Amino acid sequence: MTASEESAPDDALAATDLAILDAARACVEEFGVRRTTLTEVARRAGVSRPTVYRRWPDTGSLVAELLVRELRAIVAAAMPTTGNARSRLVEGVVAGAATVRSNPLFGKIFRTDTDLMLTYVFGRLGRNQRALIDLFTEGIIQGHRDGSIRHGEPVQMATMLLLIAQSAVQSAGTVAPLLAGAALDAELTRAIDGYLVPDGEHR
Repeated sequence: MTASEESAPDDALAATDLAILDAARACVEEFGVRRTTLTEVARRAGVSRPTVYRRWPDTGSLVAELLVRELRAIVAAAMPTTGNARSRLVEGVVAGAATVRSNPLFGKIFRTDTDLMLTYVFGRLGRNQRALIDLFTEGIIQGHRDGSIRHGEPVQMATMLLLIAQSAVQSAGTVAPLLAGAALDAELTRAIDGYLVPDGEHR
């Protein structure tokens, strides 16, 4: 890190982090995870290699951080602000899953580094999953308050929602000849809504 970097204010450091993450995103979309190097990321971000290495010691940690950032942005954009808690949660989960399936970054990793996607996103209960479980839990609690979601332990229900959504994303390519696009979204909507609907409201 240069002297100017060491004395830079927090907003400048944040800008450097964002530049590195943006460069990493471009590299992964172009080359895949295995062919992405911190040297290339540093070059594209316009920073020195030590600047990158001080923040992320290896490509794996940088990509993991990148995917956390990407997934949180997708979820934040997907969650609607109108309707009862159940409709907001169902619409948000389905829209988020659809966006992940069509996202260039996730798509590249699915095509070229499937095993790494399983490690970074699906293979362990990491920050991505914890963040989603927290988000889903809050939506379920709100649904308990407004009566739109059935009774149940919120964290356990949120964890089950995560499993349903992950399966819809992870296996979408496998079942595409039978169920894809709008049809997949429609069936996922029915599955999630049916799981959350209060007892007695099933038709």
